[in-house]
Amino acid sequence: MLRYLGLRVLQAIGVLWAAFTISFVVLFLLPSDPVSIAVDSGGGSGTPVDAAAVAELQARYGLDKPVLEQYWTSLTSAIRGDFGTSISTGQPVTTAILDAVPSTLALAGLALMLAVGVGGGLAFLATYTRARWLRTALLSLPPLGVAVPTFWVGLLLLQVFSFGLPIFPAFGDRGFGSLVLPAITLAVPTGAVIAQVLATSLTTTWRQPFTTAAEAKGASRWRIQTRHVLRLASVPAFTIAGVLVGELLAGSVVVETVFSRAGVGRLTQTSVLAQDIPVVQGIVVLTSLVFVVVTLAVDIVYPLIDPRIVQRITRPTKEPAHV
Repeated sequence: MLRYLGLRVLQAIGVLWAAFTISFVVLFLLPSDPVSIAVDSGGGSGTPVDAAAVAELQARYGLDKPVLEQYWTSLTSAIRGDFGTSISTGQPVTTAILDAVPSTLALAGLALMLAVGVGGGLAFLATYTRARWLRTALLSLPPLGVAVPTFWVGLLLLQVFSFGLPIFPAFGDRGFGSLVLPAITLAVPTGAVIAQVLATSLTTTWRQPFTTAAEAKGASRWRIQTRHVLRLASVPAFTIAGVLVGELLAGSVVVETVFSRAGVGRLTQTSVLAQDIPVVQGIVVLTSLVFVVVTLAVDIVYPLIDPRIVQRITRPTKEPAHV
């Protein structure tokens, strides 16, 4: 078990380093200068900016140094939890991100609960029912949820429940009511993925011989699905937990823009447009950290669901016997 967890921790560290390095390279290769963008957007008067002032700002943020020195300085500072100062606002990156996290966390948390509840319930009902027409109708919904663009869902919900029926606020972050429509918008693609994966796994598990044996012993269909089939079928659903986290974080950029909510997604959008390198790198590391923590937590839960997973990974391969 310790060897299993040790391997996962090393993989997590590798993912964080790769995410930081790739984001640094991509941002460095962009043709524009983030200091020039910040100066031009901050001036707004059309007056030419002194080149000496631009050079001074570039030196302040270390953009005049060789690329390898910039990379090493940024990496060692990030390891200490210091991502520098925002080029656009002058605010510490850590402060800017921490200010945006609570709003996105509330949005993602509610969206995840809706996705798991609705998507899991849909998959459970579709595989439990014996009515073929109902099963077909339910299983046709997840592909639709995956295919429909997130921004279109958000605009449709705004049109119906904010402008047509003024039930929920259209924009901003004013209490729980303003969180409902963005959470539903974000939950649609995530819930669709959960429903697809879980329905496929439930269907496959129902075909295993033990279900026939349980029915022969007099166990009800409800008991078999809830006590045996669902537990084994949930392993693939846990496997995509990291994908679901990425789906929520990526979707928050679109959702927070459509509904004009302040959060990590909105901060990501503005920072990318401004090429605010320190903020973008801080967000990349944060999202990667969330991803690896969730994945590591899933790896820890795996043995509780199916101990054979750890045995297959940690058991040494036996050499074939020679005759």
